[in-house]
Amino acid sequence: MEVIVVDNHSNDESVDAARQSFPQTRFIENPANYGFAKANNQGIRQAQGRYLLLLNSDAFVHEEALTNMVQFMDAHADTGAGGCRLFFEDGSLQRSCFSFPTLLTEFWQLTWLDRFFPRSRTFGKYRMTYWDMTDSHPVDAVMGACLILRKEALDQIGLLDEQFFMFSEEIDLCYRLKQAGWLVRYIPHASAVHLWGGSSSQVKEETFLHLYRSRIRFFRKHYGMWTTCLYKGVLFLGSLLRVILAGISRILRGENEESLKGRHYRRLLISLWSM
Repeated sequence: MEVIVVDNHSNDESVDAARQSFPQTRFIENPANYGFAKANNQGIRQAQGRYLLLLNSDAFVHEEALTNMVQFMDAHADTGAGGCRLFFEDGSLQRSCFSFPTLLTEFWQLTWLDRFFPRSRTFGKYRMTYWDMTDSHPVDAVMGACLILRKEALDQIGLLDEQFFMFSEEIDLCYRLKQAGWLVRYIPHASAVHLWGGSSSQVKEETFLHLYRSRIRFFRKHYGMWTTCLYKGVLFLGSLLRVILAGISRILRGENEESLKGRHYRRLLISLWSM
C-alpha cells in the first residue's frame, strides 16, 4: 500500500506535522486550492496500485475497512467503484448512496417532499432514503469521501473532471463509469467516519454556491442545454420559495437579520443565471 497526501494550500502546520509523523508518505503541496477533482487527480497520476482509494481529509476509516473494500473489489470484477458505509461523528448513519439527479429529484428536494416522504421510492429517490443500507447493492453513485476505484476502469474512462471545483465530481465519475459498462456498488461491511463539511466549513456561502454551480455543470454536461435551462427554472422557483418563507419566518419571530439559509438562497437567485 502507498499513501499520497495532496495538500490544497492549507494555512496551518499540518503538512509538516504529518511529514514528521509519517515519513514514508508522499506529499504534494499545492501553492493554491486547486479543488477536489484536480487535487485528487494529482495523487491518482502518481499512484501505482490496481485500486485507488480517495479519502477526504475529514474522513477516517475503521479497522479492516481497506482490507474489506479490496476483497470486495477482487470478488466483483464488474465493479468500477465502491463506497463504504459512512457514519457521522455521533455514530448515526450518513446517507452516502444516490440516484443520478434529475429535474424531478431536484424538485422534490427543493420543495422538501423528499423529507416529508423519505420512505417513498418516488420522493426519496435521490438519497435512496427508502433503503436501510444494510446490504450490498448496485447504485448509481456513491459519495466521494471514501471511494475505492479500479485503476483499469479509470484508465478506460479518464480521471475526475477538473471542471468541477468541488461537489458532483464523483456523481459525474460514476455516471461515466456506468455509461462504460461498469457497476458502482455500496460496500456495507467497510465503514468510516465522515465529519461532513470539515474541509469546507469555513467558506459556507461559497460552498453553498459551489454545490449548485457543480450540479448545473453536471446537467449541462450530461443532459444538454434545454434540460439545464429547465433545471435553472426549478432552482429559481425553489430558491424564491425559500427566500419568501425565510422572510415570513423572520417577521413572525421579530428578528432583524435574515437567516443564513435565506441569505444563501437569495445569493443563489442573484447568481443563478450566470452559472
